[in-house]
Amino acid sequence: MRCPYCGKLEDKVLESRTMVNGESIRRRRECLACGYRFTSYERIDEKPFMVVKRDGRRQPFDREKLEKGIVRALEKRPVSTGMVEQLCNDIEDLAIKQGKEAREISTSALGELVLEKLYDIDKVAYIRFASVYRHFENLEEFMTEVKKIKKKSKGGSNE
Repeated sequence: MRCPYCGKLEDKVLESRTMVNGESIRRRRECLACGYRFTSYERIDEKPFMVVKRDGRRQPFDREKLEKGIVRALEKRPVSTGMVEQLCNDIEDLAIKQGKEAREISTSALGELVLEKLYDIDKVAYIRFASVYRHFENLEEFMTEVKKIKKKSKGGSNE
């Protein structure tokens, strides 16, 4: 740490103290060259987790937006608010894990995570979300998706 008085780089830490909720550390220092005492603060400087839109724009991940879309898909369905909260937590964790290196995830990858989770919870919500996310424009697209669900249900679980 550079001394603000003489500009030398040699100092010693006299005291360290964790500040508010452990989000920063206050360090009391003394310059070894001139004896001047000063305070420095350390905190983590994280880049925000970003979502890459289809047109290439980037915007910060917005959990409220994610939750709003999921709640909308699950509207009037027999799913508890606790389950919605857990679903959002799971999707957020998976998204961050998937986009760990670049600190970003595409909207298409995020949408697929939501669809995967909704499929396991409620097929109607899955169809609702898929219709908006995949931009269904006619009845045939709905029917195709419903047929896919029927095939998966017959081949896998008993629903």
